[in-house]
Amino acid sequence: MSKDSIDGIRLQKLLGGIELANLRLRLRARYERGASRDEFTLTDLLGHERRALAGLLGRRAVAAGSMRIRRSELDAALDHAGIAVTLREALEFLDGPLSDRRADRVAREQAWSAALSLTAEPRLATLLTDAPGAALVKRLSASDPARAEVLLAQAARVLGRLPAHGISRAQLAAEVLGDSHGLDNGRPVATIVLRACAAETSIDVIEAAGLQDAEESVRDRWARLGITVNELALPALCLNLPGLDIDVAHRSPGEPVHLSLRTLLRRPPTWHVAQRDVFVCENPNIVAIAADRLGAACAPLACTDGMPSAAQQTLLAQLATAGARLRYHGDFDWAGLVIGNFVMREFGAEPWRFGAADYLSATADDRIALRGDKPVVARWDDRLTSAMSERRVVVHEEGVAETLMMDLVASMDSERVPE
Repeated sequence: MSKDSIDGIRLQKLLGGIELANLRLRLRARYERGASRDEFTLTDLLGHERRALAGLLGRRAVAAGSMRIRRSELDAALDHAGIAVTLREALEFLDGPLSDRRADRVAREQAWSAALSLTAEPRLATLLTDAPGAALVKRLSASDPARAEVLLAQAARVLGRLPAHGISRAQLAAEVLGDSHGLDNGRPVATIVLRACAAETSIDVIEAAGLQDAEESVRDRWARLGITVNELALPALCLNLPGLDIDVAHRSPGEPVHLSLRTLLRRPPTWHVAQRDVFVCENPNIVAIAADRLGAACAPLACTDGMPSAAQQTLLAQLATAGARLRYHGDFDWAGLVIGNFVMREFGAEPWRFGAADYLSATADDRIALRGDKPVVARWDDRLTSAMSERRVVVHEEGVAETLMMDLVASMDSERVPE
């Protein structure tokens, strides 16, 4: 556009000014969205907008709120008056260059396609072929393809170091990203990495709201990848697990041991549990009772301490991988069933006196009502859910401790080989 072809003073008087800004926006929009029809109708015109158009086109001003116009007619009127060659030139002179939205959209789509196709990292590639995954990357990059390329390249470098073997999240971030906080909660690269690894919180953990906080959930996800976050928090409690170096644990046989996530990831024990029963309880009190009453005569026992966190999950995963037959017992309440579903599904555990018959035969404290309007289905025994819904009382593990102790002794006795 040549400014020499524009009579700026007359154009400003005719179509300029704040009072006609909305009219100009509507006229610009036709160009920007690529409207090709010459004739169109403008509706809901204000009086001063209608008068400006009528004056330009040499029409008689009427009170109608709409006006039928041809773009070629506007071009001709402006050109004949010596104000501008075309309406497009006039609009660009008044408010700046017009954009081609269709071309811009195509260019953005091409840029995104290029950004999302550059990564060769398999987990990222899988993430980006999934519509929600691609949408996540767009959101985290504020819809900027160049920013997305940077984030994906950083995520690929992090994924190249996974799974790890006990390195801290801060150290990994410092080494790979040059920022020790680069993988903190909520940071874009951390979110992309966890999603790419499909290390999302299980539905059972979500159902168990209140049993563990968001930080513990994130710690669990990183722990599955061999990364420690707050590695000394909430260690795993166990008793008499074969393969545990008692000298390292600083405990005598028959005494409970706490294993930190740091220890489990950096110096994982060689568990001698293939084809052996390893009992798993929900509450630390059961471990304390077993240690007091049975000591070294107690069968191998581990504790989830409620919904298992990072250290507990790591321990159970190691035991399951080593061939242990995990047998789980928990509280007979809705939260207990949520935890049971999680442990049995994630680690292949079997129920340990944790069925409908066990619940109905247990002596319950009728003062503790089973609360919650939404029952949890026990995936290993749907009759248990029905029984609990009818009886409506809680049975805590401590209430059946005597029965559990007998199982722990009997299991140990059955494994002893006569001399």
